[in-house]
Amino acid sequence: MFLTSWIWGTAIILCCAFWFLLGRRRRRECEPPLENGFVPYLGCALQFGANPLEFLREKQKKHGHIFTCHVAGKYIHFLTDPFSYHALMRQGKHLDWKKFHFATSAKAFGHRSIDPAEGNTTENFHQTFIRTLQGNALDALVEAMMENLQYVMLQSRTPKLQSNTWVTEGLYTFCCQVMFESGFLTLFGKEFNSSNDKNLSSKQETERVRILNALEHFKEFDRIFPALVAGLPIHLFKSAHSAREKLGEALLHKNLLKRDNLSELVTLRMFLNDTLSTFDDMEKAKTHVAVLWASQANTIPATFWTLFYLLKNPEAMRAAAKEVQSVLESAEESISLDGKRISLNRKQLDNMPILDSIIKEAMRLSSASMTFRVAKEDFTLHLENDFYNIRKDDIVALYPPLLHFDPEIYADPLTFKYDRFLNENGEEKTDFYRNGRKLKYYYMPFGTGIAKCPGRLFAVHEIKQFLTLMFSYFEIELVDNNVECPSLDQSRAGLGILQPSNDVDFRYRLKC
Repeated sequence: MFLTSWIWGTAIILCCAFWFLLGRRRRRECEPPLENGFVPYLGCALQFGANPLEFLREKQKKHGHIFTCHVAGKYIHFLTDPFSYHALMRQGKHLDWKKFHFATSAKAFGHRSIDPAEGNTTENFHQTFIRTLQGNALDALVEAMMENLQYVMLQSRTPKLQSNTWVTEGLYTFCCQVMFESGFLTLFGKEFNSSNDKNLSSKQETERVRILNALEHFKEFDRIFPALVAGLPIHLFKSAHSAREKLGEALLHKNLLKRDNLSELVTLRMFLNDTLSTFDDMEKAKTHVAVLWASQANTIPATFWTLFYLLKNPEAMRAAAKEVQSVLESAEESISLDGKRISLNRKQLDNMPILDSIIKEAMRLSSASMTFRVAKEDFTLHLENDFYNIRKDDIVALYPPLLHFDPEIYADPLTFKYDRFLNENGEEKTDFYRNGRKLKYYYMPFGTGIAKCPGRLFAVHEIKQFLTLMFSYFEIELVDNNVECPSLDQSRAGLGILQPSNDVDFRYRLKC
């Protein structure tokens, strides 16, 4: 036994030594400073994953505004100077923004590549999303979401709501259930027809049970999503694999065709899947699972953080509630529990600069998205004052929290300030400076450039609608006003809005 252990130990040491001597990448002339790390394959992944912001700040202090890190088999060039971001955006000839996203989607959701160059489909997914999530299509989504939010808040959850009775719940749990159910109904329609169904009540309850089951599958799958992005096979996670398959089964075309009021996004995607792809039925369904994940994974925690910061800041809550009341009065909308629902259109929701600022500030404090570009070939990246050689298949990345927590850009950056994104006239503030120079890029939770999240407008409108309805129908407060702000779950760094590491209890009741 001892001899076997000694042999294995020696073999591992020799392999590590061999990698250290021959397998490590060597920095070439005019390349950025290089951090290989000391663990084969993983490189700097463990240090980066523990605290990405502090890790990158440390390397920035050591190396300057650009450096290369070996992370989980990839070489990533981190660009940290915001005045050089535009240089990255101009490199479309040499850098591919789609390759990373296509590969990640295939790994995580289990369908074949959606890259048209691979021959499985000719659909331009980015154009599909822009067409169905922006412009005139956004109006229909906003209208449907407003209706579904009120249905979920006031009808679907009726057993919990009794006049003058406080309901205590976890704030994240509440946001998760309300936003998931409402969002699911908005995108994927309903199994019941509310206008002429004699068994409406029982069908609504059956539908809600199915959607809440889907939510549990979603959470199980989402829990291991960072591991899938890192390259681990989903078969290592049996319960998550089963959850993903069940979500796929629910979103098979044959099941979606039984639903009413499908969104234009889902209707068009079904048509394009059937006419432009060679995907089998389950692969088509898994592209819809990807849409479901993209619509929920960041919106849910963003909703939580926005409402949490409001509950912790009475001044912000008063300002937000006053703005909502003003917009409702201008729209001649009255608040009632007798069945008449509030209706605000997209233009009215856009006229809420205070809510805009609050949402931006909450997302500034909680977002950890990354912008990736993959080098198509060896090329030279020209920055403001320097140039660097980049190798084919390397990744060039931006990490926006370096901006969002920079005290030169945002004074007291760890503090929530609800009016941080308002100017002296109470309008959107766009003038932010670093070293006395105005910044073009200062707020980037949705990415930037051509790869900017196409669903960002809908996501912000959803949160505004949620807040408007919470202020209108409920009294809300934290159970413990002195509760500390939950820490951010860093395991999801690079994927968008970070979830809280723990839930926070709050209570609510219907206004009389």
